[in-house]
Amino acid sequence: MKHAHIDLKGVALLTILCASWGVNQVAIKVGIVGVPPVLQAGIRSTGSALLVLLWMVLRGRPVLKRDGTIWWGLLVGILFSIEFILIYWGLEFTNASRSVIFLNTSPFVVALGAQLFVKTENLSRVQILGMIIAFGGIIVAFNESLNLPTREMLVGDCMLLGAAVFWGSVTVVIKASPLTHISPSKTLLYQLGVSAPILFLASVALGEGGIRDLSPVVMASLIYQVVWVAFITYVVWFWLIRKYPVSRIAPFTFLTPLFGVMAGASLLGEPVTFLLICALVLVGIGIYLVNRK
Repeated sequence: MKHAHIDLKGVALLTILCASWGVNQVAIKVGIVGVPPVLQAGIRSTGSALLVLLWMVLRGRPVLKRDGTIWWGLLVGILFSIEFILIYWGLEFTNASRSVIFLNTSPFVVALGAQLFVKTENLSRVQILGMIIAFGGIIVAFNESLNLPTREMLVGDCMLLGAAVFWGSVTVVIKASPLTHISPSKTLLYQLGVSAPILFLASVALGEGGIRDLSPVVMASLIYQVVWVAFITYVVWFWLIRKYPVSRIAPFTFLTPLFGVMAGASLLGEPVTFLLICALVLVGIGIYLVNRK
């Protein structure tokens, strides 16, 4: 059953997902000590694809059933791969805090795409204002990074902005295509299965090198990314995309970088500022305005 508004269950699940993805930013930082970032993404896609495949087989879900989604599945897998390549490659040119701002323009891509390609979704002026307020929270939290960019940083900024477009496009394609009618696990299998070889090739092309160290901490980071993030939370995310309007769930992703900062404070001893609290309030107000009945 599809809902026009997000209920309490949806709010709780979206908050858990954003918190998990925020912690994932810390997990990637920890894992980089032993495994380069794009290679991490390739390992994550491969391991999670195998888990999804096993999950579908155990539940008796058809994997190779002809349902007219193969080309759409290949498309979302390619878009997902390009998104991650642009993120990690772009970080070679610009800093992480700037990347957060540009990457989090993705909900606006989702909102625009939903207006154009999903007939059942419309945003009012108040809801658009809510998205702007929520994005303003991101700018408040990471305002110190908004200095004039060098030419190199501008290249990285553009790559992160491109990654946001591809991230949003994945969500819109899933909602507007036959993928919205198949099981979330099969949608995820398309994305992971296609992206795994592309990410491994990208890692080689970027000259990352192989695995340097598999300490217990690095292994824990990889397990968290493979099992929890790319398997469990992604299945839930695709289920939410099927159940709720994407233009209403997309603003929740503004919480992810803020949870990432809080996770960094808790796990890595990084500082929490007053501006972060202000940012959380602004994001909360924005999400409320987008989702109020």
